[in-house]
Order: sequence, then structure tokens, then C-alpha cells
Amino acid sequence: MRFKRSILSLALAASVAMPISGAIITEAGAATPPNMLVVAGRIDDLISLDPQEMFEFSGTDIANNIYDKLVVLDPSDLSKGYGPGLAESWEISEDGKTFTFKMREGIKFHSGNPVTAKDAEFSLRRAVALKKTPSFIVTQFGFTAENMNDTIKAVDENTFQITTDKKYAPSFVLNCFTAVIASIVDSELVKANEVDGDWGNGWLRTNSAGSGAFKLQNWKPNESYSLTAVPGYWRGDVAMKRVIVRHVMESASQRLMLEKGDVDVARHLSPEDVAAISTNEDLKVEDTLRGRLMYISFNQKDQALAHPKVAEALKYLVDYKGMTGSFLKGQYTIQQAFLPQTYMGELKDTPYSLNVEKAKELLAEAGYADGFDVEFIVRNATERLEIAQSLQNTFAQAGINASITTGTGKQILGRYRARDFQIYVGAWGPDYPDPHTNADTFANNPDNRDEAKLTGKLAWRVGYPATDLTVLTDLAVQESDREKRARMYVEAQKVFQKEAPFAVMFQQIEQNSMRENVSGFNPGGAVTGVFYWPVKK
Repeated sequence: MRFKRSILSLALAASVAMPISGAIITEAGAATPPNMLVVAGRIDDLISLDPQEMFEFSGTDIANNIYDKLVVLDPSDLSKGYGPGLAESWEISEDGKTFTFKMREGIKFHSGNPVTAKDAEFSLRRAVALKKTPSFIVTQFGFTAENMNDTIKAVDENTFQITTDKKYAPSFVLNCFTAVIASIVDSELVKANEVDGDWGNGWLRTNSAGSGAFKLQNWKPNESYSLTAVPGYWRGDVAMKRVIVRHVMESASQRLMLEKGDVDVARHLSPEDVAAISTNEDLKVEDTLRGRLMYISFNQKDQALAHPKVAEALKYLVDYKGMTGSFLKGQYTIQQAFLPQTYMGELKDTPYSLNVEKAKELLAEAGYADGFDVEFIVRNATERLEIAQSLQNTFAQAGINASITTGTGKQILGRYRARDFQIYVGAWGPDYPDPHTNADTFANNPDNRDEAKLTGKLAWRVGYPATDLTVLTDLAVQESDREKRARMYVEAQKVFQKEAPFAVMFQQIEQNSMRENVSGFNPGGAVTGVFYWPVKK
């Protein structure tokens, strides 16, 4: 049954949904052309189009469609992991440190220049030399500006080679090479636009130089961007000849535009708006597990929180089902391990549930039968505040009196990184599509001293030594056997669930709402961003 819109809704739609250029206007509303995809999303995080600089969600979406990489993910089945991309094959030396890639021949950049090993060399050296935020994904393999001429090089036009500082799991290296920062840029075009040794960064921040399915047509920061399909894309035909993504902050506005047909996809509808369109037969909602985890952590510098039985008790004072059944409904699912589901080594075990009596027993055994006072710190974000309030309620049932201190992300993260807190309520998202990204931060702490200032590691922030897990995660990142490596992460997560001063609670579900005729829209699962080129209407 078609959703009926009130006069007020129509008036609101008219005020927020300006027609897209080229849309077909009818008496019933607007309809986008069959070969054009129009998306309503939130793209105000996008600050640069340079793939060796961008580190935002919106940036990953663009890079997946403008650029190719040596190693790629298959949007039709992300569970398969990495596969051949611009490199049709690779070999690994006996010592596990040298990776030699054979380039796929016949691929061209949008400029018409051929894609060669020289472009791979330039792109990866560029990632190291620019030292932008995501550069650690590459430099963690020992590459530096001083050694990159020897460790990142084109052997000939069709052969590219890297040499890492030590042996790593091949799956770790290759997974990282599917990240945006490993995108291959057109070296001739970028060099032609270089200014004062900036590696073309000034130019590439607002332009594109890729070989992907689309090329950039225009970008208006905080407003929109549009992409144009490139004929003959090597990974398959592209049905959408143009993609337009518009920045629409409000859920209600996105919903009205979707209902009218002004957009094909709305990416950020609230649970209420998702429910409101559920009876509209012209629309559908597709759920995708993303990598974002919601968790709480307990500072081990606090005497009460440092007691193992107290930490265990707190994990029984979380109303996991209650939250996912109410204000988080449809947007989060219960997940109690540090790796998101769909990652290599995922663990779906959920050993904890709300059990106030069990928590009271553990608190009594720890010497806190009467409870204690504690402070939650949480940033001003609706879902986090609601989680904190739920925790405040359930903690009180066991005699723990929790106060809530809110602030901006900068304020709260500042305290967290300075170890100046008791309980932190927050979120974490993977930096790259390999299990080491989360294992290294939740379960690896080589130096627990205050002066070590390992602020990038959550284990350090909470003062958790993670002695055994540090050894295990260091071994896992070097394990060559992929299945054995996955089992090592499962083992690490089981230990983490039992002893770590963290309660991982939920994993994000992304709900993309779209017209019924849209197919093949894949937002990238837990490991990457959206792919537009497989979409059909």
C-alpha cells in the first residue's frame, strides 16, 4: 500500500527537497532517471578527496568508486576477503618480508594514462611521505621517508615490490592494502599538479586521479558531490551513469525526499522514520552490520574498579536486551567481543546478560556489598547518553551510585586519553579491514606506565596490562596460516571477555532505506564503504 502523505508533509517536503537536476517531474512528485542514482546522506565529514589523506566515512565511499587498489574487496561477497585488483597476482618471499605484485595489464586511468608499477610505487611512497592521519596503516610495516626508495619500488613496468621490516601475517599486509590509503593514483597527472614538493596534495584535495568505475564531476563541501561513470570498467558494467550524493542532515528530510522519489536511497533515517515507511510498498530497508562497537571501560587506577570481581559484576549490570529492544532497536545488535561480526576471527558468544543478583554476589565477594560511587564520562550524543542513563539505572539496583558527566568529544576524549576518569561510555570503529586493528587497541599494551602515553591503545587508557593478550596478539599478527590466525583471535577474545576491564555491548546496524527498484547497493559491511558501481534500478 502506498504511504499516504498529509498536506503538512507535502509542505515540508516542498521546503526541504529541491529537485535534482535532470529529474523527471510528475504530478505525483519526482522520479530520478533510470541510469542515475541519487543518495541522501551526511557528508559534512568530508574534508579532502586525496585518498592518501582522507580518513572519514564519506571519504571511503568516494574512494571505493573513484580509485582501484592492488588488492580489492568483492562487494558481492565481502566475506571472501581480499582478492586480486590492479595486481593480478603476488608472491611472498621465504622470509615473509618481500611481496612482489604482478600488475594487471591494459588498465587505464581516467586520463588515459596506463596503470603501471610506477604508479603503485608513487602512490605508496606518497602515503608514507605525506604523513597524513591514515599513514600509520602503511608505516606500521616499517616504511619511512628515509627507506621508502628501497622498500617500496617498481622492479619494472609490470612488477611492484614492497619489503617490510619484519615478517607479518600475509593476510594482515594484504588486508591493509585494501584500505583507502593504498589507492593507486595517476602518478603522471598528480606530478603535473605538484606545487612546492606537496606530492600534488593541494590539487588532489579537490580533484581525482583514479582508474575506478567513476570519476569526479564536482564536489561542493557540505552540500553534494557527483560522479560520472567511466566506460569499460574492468570489474564489470556500470549501470548508473551518474551518482549524486546530497548532504541532508535531518532524518525527517531524508524520509520525505525518499517518499517523493527525489532520492533513491536515504542513508540516515531514525528508527522512528524507518518504522514510518515500513508500510510503503514502494520502499524497502536493508540492514548491514557495520564495524562500530559501543562499550564501557573501567579505569584500573581506581581501587574498586581494579578488582576483577567488580569488573565482572559490572558486565552483569548491563541491560543488553532492554536497550536493543527499545531506544537502540534496529540500529544496534548485542556484541560482546572486541572484533565486530564479519571480521576474520569473529566471536559471537554473548556470556553476559542483565543479572542483578549475580552482580551483587560478585560485589560482596570483592568487599563492596554496599556498592560505591562512580562517575560516568560520556560525550553529548543522544544514543550514548541514553546508554549511560540505562546503565545508571541498572547499576543502582546493585547499590552502585553513578553520576553522569557529559561534554564535547574533545573534552571527554581528553580525559579518557589522560586516564582521568572512572568509567567511560563510548564507541570504537576499526581503522582498517584486519582484526589487528581492534586487537592491537583493546588487547595489546606493551608499556602500562603513565609516561608511556600509548593513547592510541584503549588497553593503556584504562591501565589494563593485558600481559598474556599482548603476547598473543603479537603472535597473531605474524601468523602466516590464515585459519590458525583466526583461531588465535577467537582465543584472545574469550580471554578478554572474562578478564578485561571492558564491557563490549553492541555492534552497529546500518539501515539504508531505498526505493523498491534499487538493487546491488552495498554499503561495505563492517570493513569498508559503499560501492556504487554494482547498483542497478
